[in-house]
Amino acid sequence: MVDRSFGDLSLAALYDALNPWGPGDDFYLGYVTSARAVLDVGCGTGRLLRRARADGHRGRLVGLDPAAAMLVQGRRHDGGVEWVLGDLRTRDWDAEFDLVVMTGHVFQVLVCDEELRAALATVRGALRPGGRFVFETRNPGARAWEAWTPERVREVTGPGGDAVRMWHEVEQPVLGDRVTFTETFAGDTWQDPRVSRTTLRFLGPDALSAVLHEVGLTVVDQYGDWGRGPLTPTSPEIITVARARP
Repeated sequence: MVDRSFGDLSLAALYDALNPWGPGDDFYLGYVTSARAVLDVGCGTGRLLRRARADGHRGRLVGLDPAAAMLVQGRRHDGGVEWVLGDLRTRDWDAEFDLVVMTGHVFQVLVCDEELRAALATVRGALRPGGRFVFETRNPGARAWEAWTPERVREVTGPGGDAVRMWHEVEQPVLGDRVTFTETFAGDTWQDPRVSRTTLRFLGPDALSAVLHEVGLTVVDQYGDWGRGPLTPTSPEIITVARARP
């Protein structure tokens, strides 16, 4: 888990190392490769779209991210992908896509009700009738934040060969469906650690379905893990496939 909003070039260069390709990427890649026009919201370094293009996708691929440093990483491997700086508050499209994806738990940064509804309305507007919106959010029943402790340190090698360590610390007490935490990066050659503070929202499946329906999106599938296992009260993920109603 990495904060997708940071804009530091040196941290953006670490993103793929901290988040190696995994089952979730394979899950999304299957949807991307079968869609003619795809919008990846919060695309980060654009790894998913770059992989789809490398695998032979010939349609339109658009990556949207608010962090210019992330898009710098994507543009280094352009491959005919459209890189757009911004977010769902500042950009919109009119029925241009067959698929919108939101990976890496980006959905959870939509903390306020008004912000969430506005973002989902933009997603619906970007989709052609019958188009799909595919995203994941952590299942609140699994209480993933309880494992985000300073004792769990991850270490990767940066582009310059230096070791960089990363850890999280949750602000207590956790109240309601919002979790606030800090994410600290420390490098062997860095003068000071770099710290970001993030709040994520943990919505349950019923609340998700209700807000999606409100903006013209209907849930057609929900899974509890990347192997398409059933969604249970303690499944780690709520992976949602929603269809744009006419």
